[in-house]
Amino acid sequence: MILVLRALGVGDLATAVPALRGLRAAYPGEVLALAAPAWLAPLVRLVGGVDRLLPVPGLGVRRLPGRAPRIAVNLHGRGPQSHRLLAAAAPGRLLAFASAPAGHLDGPAWRADEHEVHRWCRLLAHYGIAADPGDLALRPPPGGGPAGVTVLHPGAKAPQRRWPPERFAAVGRALAGAGHRVVVTGSAGERPLAQRVARLAGLPEAAVLAGRTDVGGLAALVARARLVVSGDTGVAHLATGYGTPSVTLFAGISPALWGPPADRPWHRAIWHGAGVGDAAVAGPTAPHPALLSVSVDEVLAAVADATRAAADRGAVAAR
Repeated sequence: MILVLRALGVGDLATAVPALRGLRAAYPGEVLALAAPAWLAPLVRLVGGVDRLLPVPGLGVRRLPGRAPRIAVNLHGRGPQSHRLLAAAAPGRLLAFASAPAGHLDGPAWRADEHEVHRWCRLLAHYGIAADPGDLALRPPPGGGPAGVTVLHPGAKAPQRRWPPERFAAVGRALAGAGHRVVVTGSAGERPLAQRVARLAGLPEAAVLAGRTDVGGLAALVARARLVVSGDTGVAHLATGYGTPSVTLFAGISPALWGPPADRPWHRAIWHGAGVGDAAVAGPTAPHPALLSVSVDEVLAAVADATRAAADRGAVAAR
């Protein structure tokens, strides 16, 4: 068995897709088991190649379920806690970044200035395993659901990564006026935020889908969407995985570390982080100053650019 640890969220799983597929190709006859939160199961199925999901809510567990693996792979972090958790599973070999506190010295050095997708591909390359960082496409989701909607996703785990709801509403109002069928997504806890955005945008209550979809339903929605506008959060990575035109607003973290591939102009990243200030200026519950400097007009211009690039891509593909 090949045991992989990535006990994080939607975006984290999406950015690990190339590495997971590299492992699948390198060990075609082995069971590939992923230790990740149980609620990610619908998305894990859309990655493909993972044989078994081992439910792990995070690093706060004493041990990982299942038998001792032949190889354990740390796609979770730099260690030492994640290294020690995998080492406790008694693998025949551990593939991980070097961590002196964990007693693991044969891996490559961690780099803070590296895109998350490339980080895990580089880790595997150190051990002779090829992974293509451009291999980000997710499998088509099963079932139906609305198609051709424009998704506004105003929420994010950290308040500093949330663009003001009034500005999301202004974007939604403008897009609805231009003929877009706008919906507002989010978690159950973000439903009041989504309702506020919809109300300010003049959208009907039925447009609020926050709390009404699991991660599989959200993936299906994004896969068939016309456009996604969001902060730097998991839904943006779903848009990348499905090639859905998107505009992502970044706060303090550069898109060079977590953004969509730069060679895909139908995914637009907006970031004013360099030289704008730091989150401490606004406080821990307010948007990062980099987000506050992003205007509604700038987002609408990025929407126009993304949709134009998507149309050009479609025209080339049709030739």
